Amino acid sequence: MSLIITYVGSKGCVMAGDKRSIGFLGDKQQRELLEEEMYTGKIKTTEELHKRAKELEINLKITDNVEKVRNLGEVLVGEVKLRTTLETRRKRIYGTSSGYHQVELTGSEIKNVKSGQSSIVIFGNKITKEIANKHLKKHWKSKTNLNEVGKIFRKIMEDVAQLTPTVSSQYDIFTVHPQLDHKQAMELLRTTMIEDVKQLQKWREDLKQEMLEKSRDIQMASRILTKGEVGRVRKTEGNEVEVILSPGVEALNTRWELLAGPGETITMKLSDHTSLNLGDLVIIEDENLCIKKDKTGLSCDIILCKSDE
Repeated sequence: MSLIITYVGSKGCVMAGDKRSIGFLGDKQQRELLEEEMYTGKIKTTEELHKRAKELEINLKITDNVEKVRNLGEVLVGEVKLRTTLETRRKRIYGTSSGYHQVELTGSEIKNVKSGQSSIVIFGNKITKEIANKHLKKHWKSKTNLNEVGKIFRKIMEDVAQLTPTVSSQYDIFTVHPQLDHKQAMELLRTTMIEDVKQLQKWREDLKQEMLEKSRDIQMASRILTKGEVGRVRKTEGNEVEVILSPGVEALNTRWELLAGPGETITMKLSDHTSLNLGDLVIIEDENLCIKKDKTGLSCDIILCKSDE
C-alpha cells in the first residue's frame, strides 16, 4: 500500500513517501481478489475501491496518516511493511549524500543489506512502481539538482494518487545534503542504521511486555469474585471488620499481588452501624459486598478473587 521514491547522489538525498494504510476485514479469498484488482490497476480510485469492497462484502479501514519516511538528521529513512499472522517483515532504505543502504528485516532482525553510492530506488506495489518509473522517464533530465528532484517527486506522488487507491494524495518529502564522500556516507549510514534498529528492538520489546501485561490483566480480571461466599467475621471494632477469607478466596492489590490467601484475615469497613456477631457470613450478592444476614454493606480497597489453587 505504499510508494516511496528515493534519490541518492553526490550532492544529497531526496525521499518522498505516501501516508496511506488500508486494512481489510472479510473472507480471505474475497480479500485476495480485491487486493489483486488494486495491484493490477483495475481499481483506479478510492471511490471504486469502496464500491468493489462493498460488492465483495469486505470492510475497509483507510487512513492517511502513516509515517513511512523519516528524517534522522543527515540520513533519511523510508520503510514499507508486510504483516502476516506470524511476523512483520520490513524493507527500509537509509539514504544520505553519496550512499544508501537497503535493508530487509524480519521483526527487528536484519536479514539482508544492499548498499550503493548513487541511485533512484522505488518501493511500492507493481502498479505504483510502473507509474512512477513511467513518470521518471518522462520528467528526468541528465543534469537535475536536488530542488528539481523534489519537484519531480512531488509531481509523481500527486499523479500516482490519481491513478491508484493504493497510495494517498498526502505524502512526506525530505531533502538532506551533507558534504560526504562515499566512505564517510557508509560509516554514517552504518551507525544510523544500527541505532535505528536498536530503537525498533526496544519498541518491540516494550510492545510485547505491554501485550503480556494486558493479557495478564484479562486473565486476572476473569478471577474477580462477583458472587458467593467471601469469608466470616472474626472481629469488629467501630466500623472496621476483620474477615477470615473462605477456602478458594484470596485478596490482591491493584498490581495483582497477593495480600491474603484462604484462611487469612483482611479488614473491611461497614457502611452503616449495625450489630455484628462473630462468624457472620460475608458474601457478594448482585456484585455488592455485604453481611448475608441483613445485607449490611461492606467496602474494602482490595480485589477479592477466586484463588488460583
